[in-house]
Amino acid sequence: MPRYKLTVEYHGRPYCGWQRQANGLSVQEVIETALTGFTGDAVTLFGAGRTDAGVHATGQVAHCDLQRDWDTDTVRDALNAHMREEAVTILQAERVPDDFDARFSARKRHYLYRIFNRRAPPALLSGQVWWVWKPLDVEAMHLAAQRLVGTHDFDTFRSTHCQAKNPIRTLERLDVVKGPGEEVHIHAMAQSFLHNQIRSFAGTLKLVGEHRWSADDVADALAAKDRTRCGPVAPPDGLYLTRVDYGDAPKRTLPPYPG
Repeated sequence: MPRYKLTVEYHGRPYCGWQRQANGLSVQEVIETALTGFTGDAVTLFGAGRTDAGVHATGQVAHCDLQRDWDTDTVRDALNAHMREEAVTILQAERVPDDFDARFSARKRHYLYRIFNRRAPPALLSGQVWWVWKPLDVEAMHLAAQRLVGTHDFDTFRSTHCQAKNPIRTLERLDVVKGPGEEVHIHAMAQSFLHNQIRSFAGTLKLVGEHRWSADDVADALAAKDRTRCGPVAPPDGLYLTRVDYGDAPKRTLPPYPG
């Protein structure tokens, strides 16, 4: 059975998350329904990351096995035709080796958190950003974020419902930069993340941007390994899975994230 890698973009607000669930429509279910409509077969889809309800993606990756060796452009276009009424798009379909696994073959996951920082609330970007009306000190946020980079026990910065057995993760990058217009962007990169980890980072760093917390407060919260020491969890609206890397990445100095 030929295996296909799908690169997926979606607006998370209409869905209960990536993973198929009994309590609502998921992105996985939408694509699996489209696969069945296209091929006539029941197809199971496996994703690189289980994004929560309301979380978006510009570079989610999934894989599936099909009964027939379809042309990759045909797979992409047929699935998009079956999902015309949905906020989900297949950006690319690729043939991959049988041992490729969207989740377990992943080497790096990249996330973006968008904060809309102005006095007036957003109209056009509603549901796509976190509106914070108080001015934020982006430099202070970035410096505090560096206290979280590295290999740590991130028990403080994960959901109480997180199912990961081990809270230790290696956070390779956590950059806070001025985005376009009135946005502040938080970029995170690691091989894997805990449930609500990035949204917990965003809510905590917001306190730093408002000068309510210092970088030392962030470091103390990390060292406490106590969920109650975390700042507020930011809403899902501003979170995007932007890219998943596979294979051996070249050793080089990483460029700064764009604003």
